[in-house]
Amino acid sequence: MPAGSPTPWSYFFIRLLFKFVLKIFYGTIVVENAQVIPPKGKPCIVCANHSNSLTDALLLVTAIPSKSRNLLRLTAKSTQFGKKTFTSWLIESAGTVPIKRRQDHPNGDGDNSAVMQHLIEALECGDAVCLFPEGMSRYHPTIAPLKTGVARLVSDVLSRNRYNPDFEVFVQTCSITYMYVAHLSHPRFCVMTSSRHRQHFRSDVLVTFHEPLRFTPMDNPELLAPIDYEEIRALTAKMHQQISLGTLDAPSWRMTRNAKLAARIYAPLGTTMSLGDYVRVVRTFLEAFKLAERSICENQSGSEGEVVNNENREGAMREDEKIRQLGEDLKAYQDQLARYGIKDDRIRRPLPTHVILYRIVVRLAWSGFLFTISLPGLLLWLPVFLTTFVAVSRFKRTGPIWDTWDEIAQYKLIYGLLSGLCVWGGATLLTLPDAIAAFRAFAMLWTLLRMGQNRIWELHAVREQLHKRVMDMAVNTLGLPPDPETYFARTGGKEKGRVRGRWASKAKYFSVRRRRKRDWNETLRLYDQVDYPEDEY
Repeated sequence: MPAGSPTPWSYFFIRLLFKFVLKIFYGTIVVENAQVIPPKGKPCIVCANHSNSLTDALLLVTAIPSKSRNLLRLTAKSTQFGKKTFTSWLIESAGTVPIKRRQDHPNGDGDNSAVMQHLIEALECGDAVCLFPEGMSRYHPTIAPLKTGVARLVSDVLSRNRYNPDFEVFVQTCSITYMYVAHLSHPRFCVMTSSRHRQHFRSDVLVTFHEPLRFTPMDNPELLAPIDYEEIRALTAKMHQQISLGTLDAPSWRMTRNAKLAARIYAPLGTTMSLGDYVRVVRTFLEAFKLAERSICENQSGSEGEVVNNENREGAMREDEKIRQLGEDLKAYQDQLARYGIKDDRIRRPLPTHVILYRIVVRLAWSGFLFTISLPGLLLWLPVFLTTFVAVSRFKRTGPIWDTWDEIAQYKLIYGLLSGLCVWGGATLLTLPDAIAAFRAFAMLWTLLRMGQNRIWELHAVREQLHKRVMDMAVNTLGLPPDPETYFARTGGKEKGRVRGRWASKAKYFSVRRRRKRDWNETLRLYDQVDYPEDEY
């Protein structure tokens, strides 16, 4: 039985480096179900959605435990190789295999037969190889139709080993979800919040592994050559279904925003739930909104002479319309929050004017004190911020905005590594996050003071009505638990959101450990601007 290729010494170093870079760049990385990954020596193809270029591969390398696999053979577009850049060195040092894409070789020099032969031989040795079946990194609210390359690779390796009764190959699907900031928009911008901010510092990432698909020549003769291409399409569709089940897959950013706001109202700020539970709750609402809109569109596009044949269908149509209308009302409520630049939790529990004034004084004084003592560390960060800003700005001018976003995370990852090596120090790490959090709280309280009590209570009344409708939909339609704050605290396991332990949960305002991040959506950004249209995909 093959044991897989031995782990080269350089791979140990690269893996540690990847972990360090990702730890600096992202706030929390949660890996689910790593125990289902096939063990060493089992041929395995790891495939995931691909919304963040180089970072997706880095996450998979670090998420797969070293005790499970010796190494993960990566693949990347051939244009990333042979350059005198740090990114190119990282890719080549990790043993990555170059893939020629048609769009990169319009002259027809895009033959990957030698590459596929190399991957087949790696699988026969018991290695794990990584492929992204979308075929390219893309930042859209929905997963692209998968290419058939993974299914064809499974067919080829099975066909080569058709007379080996012990041969088996696994397809390990994985879903990667990049979380996004809270529902804040700068009042001077007309902006759109997206569902996955892969390029922003300190956002959160969920990596979910699914039950692997197992194939053998004996159990899967339909995949042996000569093969019916419909079998390839069926396997690809099954992979697509598994991957989409673990992430947020929507036809538009608008629908994703509505689902996330519904989840925030259902399980409000402070609910101790794991990142995986949070994503699954959002996805439950998202699927309901998708199904309702799809059903309404199908009914509207149906023939006018079609007769409604029973009361059940009429009831389903009314339910779909109710869900669709809830989405529209959630959007209107979110637009009002964005207009004032406040969060839903500020409306959920309105503060009287005298409490707002008291807290303004406390937050302003506390943030001023912390900024003062963290100034030496902050000065060390300024060159990094300026260099990153200039480098990214110049890179954006090299191509259309929708295309250059795909590589921005790589630039920031590299500068994040440099910043971590240069400014890793006590003053900034201990005080700056709390200083900024205190100032953000002051700015939020000042906004509430300017809004006035009448407007706050008007929005509170709107939210109360939305809360009743969201809970009715969650409990009676979607089957979610009626007491999320109690339920997820009991079932969330070891990882329960941002607040860990009794001491941290009681330290309300002056806790370095807490960092004032109690919600999976909270990321250090004062506004949110995304350069993607509101098109349906």
